[in-house]
Amino acid sequence: MSDEAVVKRIKVIVKEHGGQLALANAIGVDQGFISKVINQKQDVSYYLIRKLCFQLKYSPEWLILGTGEKMIHKPDSAKLITEIQMLRTEVDILHARMRAYELELQELKQQGVAGRQKAG
Repeated sequence: MSDEAVVKRIKVIVKEHGGQLALANAIGVDQGFISKVINQKQDVSYYLIRKLCFQLKYSPEWLILGTGEKMIHKPDSAKLITEIQMLRTEVDILHARMRAYELELQELKQQGVAGRQKAG
């Protein structure tokens, strides 16, 4: 997931926590990881989103969509994060299937061209 709006909100979180190193220490990741995400050299991962939401209590709705309250004060937030992860996994599976179908279609097209060349 590489969304400039999400990166912008992560930058807000970095600022609120006193910088990249302080945020990295607060959620148990490497400062370089935070830097790469902020500089868009690495996609925003659900691993990072989960850490920001579970450990620091940021709302997944605010972090991902930019709507709702910034902080979560509800007990069902863990359920929401889990549902987001499950949906993301489903999307990843669908992308993989779609890529497999595209490769299969490409192979069939190549076989069709080769067959026509032999016949012609």
